[in-house]
Amino acid sequence: MTEENPFEAPQPATFPPLFQGQEVEGATDPFDKACALAALGCDSGVLVHNVSADRLRAAIVFAPEVPLEQAMAVLCTCGVGFQNALGALAPPEVAVHLGWTGELRVNGGVAGRLRAAASTNDPAAEPDWLVIGLMVDLIPPSEDDPGNQPDSTALYLEGCGDVSPIRLLESWARHTLVWINRLMEEGNQALHAEWRGLVHGMGEDVTIEHNGQTLSGTFLGVDEDFGMLIRDGETTHLVPLSSRLEGSS
Repeated sequence: MTEENPFEAPQPATFPPLFQGQEVEGATDPFDKACALAALGCDSGVLVHNVSADRLRAAIVFAPEVPLEQAMAVLCTCGVGFQNALGALAPPEVAVHLGWTGELRVNGGVAGRLRAAASTNDPAAEPDWLVIGLMVDLIPPSEDDPGNQPDSTALYLEGCGDVSPIRLLESWARHTLVWINRLMEEGNQALHAEWRGLVHGMGEDVTIEHNGQTLSGTFLGVDEDFGMLIRDGETTHLVPLSSRLEGSS
């Protein structure tokens, strides 16, 4: 990892040619900004980002050319891209896993999450746009003792204090682009294999809200479109990945 001189101004983030970076500051949420830009018809590949002392936030605008349910695989590419990115920059003992509902786990604790929104919630319709958001806590978000919140953590607490958030953002963009290209060229078989090796809680009991119901059972795995399969006694439920879209019922 390249060390940065603390006495020099931080270098701006640089991204692969297919991404157009747009920095925002202060309280501006990159996810909300990206959704607004997408609704106004911005180009695919806009990457809005806001890096503060305590948190890294970013969002990418996509323009899928497939139905929404298939397009949701982009959420998984962004998750695998984050794991690959942090894995390349963090100490080798740091473990990164992905939650089906979007959480990003570092050494078992939740250090961030992915979000998704689209122009439509119809899984069979081709969306005009799809936005994937990333949020990562660099330091604990509250002053409470982290020991009192065993499921939450931050990069600083997990031995990643030397990881530059700007370099992590750049690395996330690069690794995500690699997986998007593989998805487009090869289909989702390779992504399936990589993601299944990183997903948290497979084979364990889960409880999830879907269509106004609470489903509980064993997380068996996912279908071809990364929908969650839950076994409840003799019944297997399918929870589509598109149900994780913000604004979905």
